[in-house]
Amino acid sequence: MNNYKFLIKITGQFLFVIVIIFFSTLNAKNIDKFYKSEPIADYFSGILLLNQNKYEDSYKYLKKLDGLEKNHQSYATKYLYALVNSGNFNLAVNFAKKLEKEQKDSFESDLVIGVFNLKNLKFEISKKYFLKAKQRYSRTVIDNYVARSLYNWSNLDSGELEKALNDLRGLDDRFESLKKIQNTFLHCYFDSDKTKFVFEKLLSNQDTDFSRYNYFFAKYLFSKGEKVLAKTATQNSLKKYPRNLLLNQFEIDLKNKVNNFEFDCKKIDHVVAEILYITANALSSQSAFALSNFYLNLSKYLNKNFHAFDTLLAENLYKIDDFSNAKKIYQKLKKNGEAFEWYSNKQISRIFILQGEREKGVSLLNNAYKNLYFKGVYQMFDYAEFLKNNERFSESIQYYTKILDIIDKDHQLYPEVTDGRGVSFERIGEWDKAEKDLLASLEVSPNQAYVINYLAYSWIEKGLQIEKSLSMLEKANQLKSNDPYIIDSLGWALFKLKRYNESKKYLQLAVSLMPSDPIVNDHYGDVLWKNGNEIQARYYWNYVLNLEKAEKDLKEKIEQKLIKGL
Repeated sequence: MNNYKFLIKITGQFLFVIVIIFFSTLNAKNIDKFYKSEPIADYFSGILLLNQNKYEDSYKYLKKLDGLEKNHQSYATKYLYALVNSGNFNLAVNFAKKLEKEQKDSFESDLVIGVFNLKNLKFEISKKYFLKAKQRYSRTVIDNYVARSLYNWSNLDSGELEKALNDLRGLDDRFESLKKIQNTFLHCYFDSDKTKFVFEKLLSNQDTDFSRYNYFFAKYLFSKGEKVLAKTATQNSLKKYPRNLLLNQFEIDLKNKVNNFEFDCKKIDHVVAEILYITANALSSQSAFALSNFYLNLSKYLNKNFHAFDTLLAENLYKIDDFSNAKKIYQKLKKNGEAFEWYSNKQISRIFILQGEREKGVSLLNNAYKNLYFKGVYQMFDYAEFLKNNERFSESIQYYTKILDIIDKDHQLYPEVTDGRGVSFERIGEWDKAEKDLLASLEVSPNQAYVINYLAYSWIEKGLQIEKSLSMLEKANQLKSNDPYIIDSLGWALFKLKRYNESKKYLQLAVSLMPSDPIVNDHYGDVLWKNGNEIQARYYWNYVLNLEKAEKDLKEKIEQKLIKGL
């Protein structure tokens, strides 16, 4: 047993006392089996690992507790999560059937069996289980939405579009955007003569981001034999959403006459897979990663050839710092075309850098960029940003400049490119060029709070245009309220104008929002000193000296302030 697993095991055993309460619901005849140190340790080890989204390891512990599901519903649910999220779907189905036989079935077990039968085109059976799920008391409105949606899609045997649309209207009004998506797919499924119109109506909506569905529209046109229209729709969509991964890959696929992603709106399992994906995405945004991955893996089971689902799975793993498994998924995604290869290499490079392997990350993306068949402005911009963020400022300037030689001021990348090049110029000490680029960025897009902040703070540090900087920072603060960096800059501008009481209010807020930031703590120490709080000021200065990320120059300045004051 490795050290990590040993610690997990020991943690489980230390929780023995808690189990007295936890297992009090067990029948007397079952107590002897589970009320022992080893099973208890297995249970808590499995739960801890599940909460850490380590599904394979969780499954290994929880599977030892066969029989516990009869008396402990929470175990049954958690074990289903572990089975589905570790890819053991057939085992999950068998376990769900076992729960049903023992009359211990649940919302999750209904979904698992229903999805299994839907995949195998046994719609009458799947409908039965989705109906059970729908009729249960649901914990959340999302549960209700999922169960009703899946029941509706398994209940299309009448072949009537109007009936299906009427069933759709029964969904909670809080899911209006999702109802619009399903409405579109229903028209597509029934091959309605309004399908094209309904797609275009969905995509013209300005209130909600439906950019993903530009891909499905193009895919629909292609399936109808309208290849020219599919190509045109893809190109037009890319003008609006140039970073959309699915659209970029589809454009390449059209050129190469390949099909990397299988999706057919006339297949119920494909549509239901997308509905489950949407649910998983919503749960991911709420940091409910175990539940998100549960729905996502159900989705992947229904349409295993739609590999784009894996982008969300990798992202979920990335967010919980499971970098090893995230990298494995990104490696697989590389096989799905050039757009996905570039995207995956960017993500893997970022992970290497976060893991402290900066040179490995930089080398990977350098090689990836060199080997790109098509180097468009967006790929070039990605690479320039990567170089800048890794302090390769002179190199980044070269690529930013190449982009500016290609695009004009009307291009949507222009403010980002001039900002990026401006920052790079500032970092290598070429302020005149930096200032020119930053002002050019704001001329085209004046409400960029972070560009305003960068320019204004740079002026303040150089003793230039402080009154103007203050006015700009007040605007930035309105655009991005409670941003700690902007609040710090605002406080620092007031400090430079000797408005110390006002300055203290902002800098105190900034240090509360970023308690470990060296510069913010230094600024707060300065304003405390100017307000006569010298002991407190020295406390914050000393604190900076103990921060690892404090730069050498800053520490030297603070050491002088500790001796001489301000």
